[in-house]
Amino acid sequence: MRVLVCFSALILSVAFPVLLHAQFQEPTKEELAMTEDPKAPGAAAVYLNLEEITDDPLHYHSFYARIKVLQEKGKELATVELPYQRGDFKVTDIHGRTIHADGTVIPLTGKPEDLLISKGADKTFGRKVFTLPSVEVGSILEYRYQLRYDDNHYSSPYWRMQKDYYVRKEHYVFTPFKAFLKGSQNATNQYLIDEHGNTVNSLIWWTQLPPGAKLVADASGRYSIDLADIPPIPNEDYMPPIGSFLYHVQFYYKSAFDSGDFWVTEAKRWSKEVDHFAEPTKPVKEAVAGLIAPSDSDVDKARKLYKAVQALDNTDFSREKSKSELKQLGIRAAKRAEDTWVQKSGTSQDITLLYLAMLRAAGLTAYDMRVVNRNEGVFEPGYLEFSQLDDDIVILSTGGKEIILDPGEKMCPFQTLHWKHTGAAGIRESADGRAAMATPYLPYTANTITRLGDVTVDTRGSTTGTFRFILTGQEALDCRQEALLNDEDEVKKRFDRMLQGMAPEGVEAHIDHFLALNDPDSNLMAVVKVQGVLGSATSKRLLLPGFFFEARGHRPFLDQAQRIEPIDMQYANRVVDQVVYRLAPGLAVEGAPQDAKIPWADQAVLSTKVVSEPGQITIARSLARGFTYLKAEQYQDVRGFYQKVSASDQQQLVLAFSPEQKGN
Repeated sequence: MRVLVCFSALILSVAFPVLLHAQFQEPTKEELAMTEDPKAPGAAAVYLNLEEITDDPLHYHSFYARIKVLQEKGKELATVELPYQRGDFKVTDIHGRTIHADGTVIPLTGKPEDLLISKGADKTFGRKVFTLPSVEVGSILEYRYQLRYDDNHYSSPYWRMQKDYYVRKEHYVFTPFKAFLKGSQNATNQYLIDEHGNTVNSLIWWTQLPPGAKLVADASGRYSIDLADIPPIPNEDYMPPIGSFLYHVQFYYKSAFDSGDFWVTEAKRWSKEVDHFAEPTKPVKEAVAGLIAPSDSDVDKARKLYKAVQALDNTDFSREKSKSELKQLGIRAAKRAEDTWVQKSGTSQDITLLYLAMLRAAGLTAYDMRVVNRNEGVFEPGYLEFSQLDDDIVILSTGGKEIILDPGEKMCPFQTLHWKHTGAAGIRESADGRAAMATPYLPYTANTITRLGDVTVDTRGSTTGTFRFILTGQEALDCRQEALLNDEDEVKKRFDRMLQGMAPEGVEAHIDHFLALNDPDSNLMAVVKVQGVLGSATSKRLLLPGFFFEARGHRPFLDQAQRIEPIDMQYANRVVDQVVYRLAPGLAVEGAPQDAKIPWADQAVLSTKVVSEPGQITIARSLARGFTYLKAEQYQDVRGFYQKVSASDQQQLVLAFSPEQKGN
């Protein structure tokens, strides 16, 4: 039976490419003549057809695309990049052609480039690149190719239905390994083994589809879906990681029959691995004994141990070392927490689990938690893949409370989480075993930017002065980690670019120096020098922006009338400005921004206050944003609030010339 199956597969694998690569689809007169698509107004290109066929028993994926170029920008689709894993997979049977609007056909000739993406210890990734010839606005681009893999692999498909451009029609087919066991979703080949050596027994799928769309299974065990009029990938400000929200179908083989069974089994396996790695062995206990005192409180012990592991070389933030350098330094991949301590070096995960081991060695109650990185994705319990949980954090239980800690984030202060680990769902250990949990979001008070300015303005609007930017929380952490990955000069350059986008027209702002850039336990300060000509003058008045850094500041959500996707602003924060304008003789305040308070109940508030004194005026502004994540249905509310903020920020500071100055 096995020989017969293999022989049949061989015959089909030889015959199928011939059938597949028969004539390309001939364009219609309407397709050749079209200059726009009414269902995608203004689009630079549209996909006329997309097709993906996957056959696991025959070990191939085939891809087919037809594209109409409508504007100059759409010509970028003529260059096609096909990433793949070298050795295990091969990109074959690449065919393509360009059809001009008059029907002229120019075939793809020449050999595609094969470029290296990355090379690791056990895997090498490359990409095949080809460019369709003689592409013009009005051309139709057409190409197909296959991705093949050997008998030692299976490669269930991940159909991503949305592209950068509108798609008219899509067709997908998947033929999995035939069922050997009964199950509601078709059990798979009994010889398949997963990454943990378990026998695979189920084919499961994870979907996000348009209304009315349905995945269809026929009597032979094939799955298919046809879609039409698929909108492009949204491009909106402050989107969450978009992958979970786009239309898709992902198939995967698993050694589990349902999500409950899967997560229970995987959580046990993960917890066992964590406890083995983070076992408080003798070297760990000896290290802890030298770092803490018996009289220290639980929190003081945790703080001292946190400082110790933060001081280690975190290789995720230091220069990546080659194999030869690692060997020369005697550094090897950590198998236990003690390895990380002995080598004084490790990845973020190694350091996190070392910290867990040290807390336990100190007699404290502590647990590991594996969370999704919110910068990369959204946790989907229905997607049965443990690897969607990216990072480890630590939960310390003391005094009836739990403290969440992030020791693997270099420069992250004690009792602070990096924003990507806040509001993040995952799996945690506990006294009762393992459980699902989501970390809390940080309050807006934890992440602040305070801009304190003292500037002098003369009768021509010439302005000089100094600002002190005081950063706390995520704002400071971002700068400090940037300095680790690059250097202080690069951080200064980036800070200067930010300043140039904020400073009023005619004024230059440049950072002079940082204070406490390397001290995560202190507020980070940036000293900024400003000079230039501020505002504009008339015969009687000098008109200045009322709020120094808001005249050109970024105002979210104003240009977009509707919203498709949720809003993710990463973390809540507060921006406080206080600027003292020292006025030259001959200038007097005639008008200034009004004291105001603009609230959005339980979400955000803008406050402004002005204090005028002889020879000077102080203008203060505070915008506190308490929300981090909003549903798309809340868009009109958030947009309405920022429209009010924008109107307030456009107020001017009006300085009148004295009669003597006017005469001059």
